[in-house]
Amino acid sequence: MNICVIGTGYVGLVTGTCLAELGNQVICVDIDQEKINKMEQGIIPIYEPELDTLFNKNIKDNRLSFTTNLEKAVTQSQIIFLALPTPPNEDGSADLSHILKVASDLSKIIKDYKVIINKSTVPVGTADEVNRVLSACLDNDLFDVVSNPEFLREGFAVYDCLNPTRIVIGSSSEKAILLIKELYSPYSNKNIPLLVMDERSSELTKYASNAFLAAKITFMNEIANFCEKVEANIDYVRIGMGADDRIGNKFLFPGIGYGGSCFPKDVKALIHSGKSNGYDFEILKSVESINQKQKIILIDDIKKNFFHSLKG
Repeated sequence: MNICVIGTGYVGLVTGTCLAELGNQVICVDIDQEKINKMEQGIIPIYEPELDTLFNKNIKDNRLSFTTNLEKAVTQSQIIFLALPTPPNEDGSADLSHILKVASDLSKIIKDYKVIINKSTVPVGTADEVNRVLSACLDNDLFDVVSNPEFLREGFAVYDCLNPTRIVIGSSSEKAILLIKELYSPYSNKNIPLLVMDERSSELTKYASNAFLAAKITFMNEIANFCEKVEANIDYVRIGMGADDRIGNKFLFPGIGYGGSCFPKDVKALIHSGKSNGYDFEILKSVESINQKQKIILIDDIKKNFFHSLKG
């Protein structure tokens, strides 16, 4: 299939490369000409294990290409992935300006039917917003907007992209669903579940998943802190808990809080989304508060056991 991936950040580059590896013709679009030039020379702007091998292999096999020309890429593609950044605003909400700007650009380019897939992590209702922007200039028969969140782990992103635990497809269009099922048939042929749902449920699935994992980490940090008070061994507790298959043994390692590019912003965005819709996420507010404290919890122990003072 002919695919356009708009945005060559972490998600876009991994997604585009892996879709090319599955035999599709993929063209990646970015506004940064220097970045495009480097990628055409086989220079990858990010590091992810195994990505460079697949990246250069698919460039050599003419399945993966790059351009700054959005109109050219969209015209020759049937499926368009939006893999754009959604950084947090000051109030914790997700900044959708990049996505809505591209949607506006697409509305002036599309001439025949396209499926526009949002791969970015976005709040509930974003597909409706993208649809609204496109509808301002386009007949509704010319496009469908689909939510298809990514579940990639840093350091394992290529493996996760080629061996997903599940694929979530959020769409109310049978035409779009059939096309996406065809795109992902290499996965369904390996009995990887394709979960079809409405757009809003799909959008929330990604936020809910990340927020739950953040809560799981935070819970274990609380238990670890209590272990120190009562002289229990957190490693024994963790192993005992992880043996229960209702809990599982992942994300039970205590530390100085969760970080990274996703959990902090996604927890904040879900809290803000709840507030905007008249709902108070009390658990997530506690998770965020505890995580902030956990980041500096070692300082007192460092002072007590090693330095007494951290001055200078």
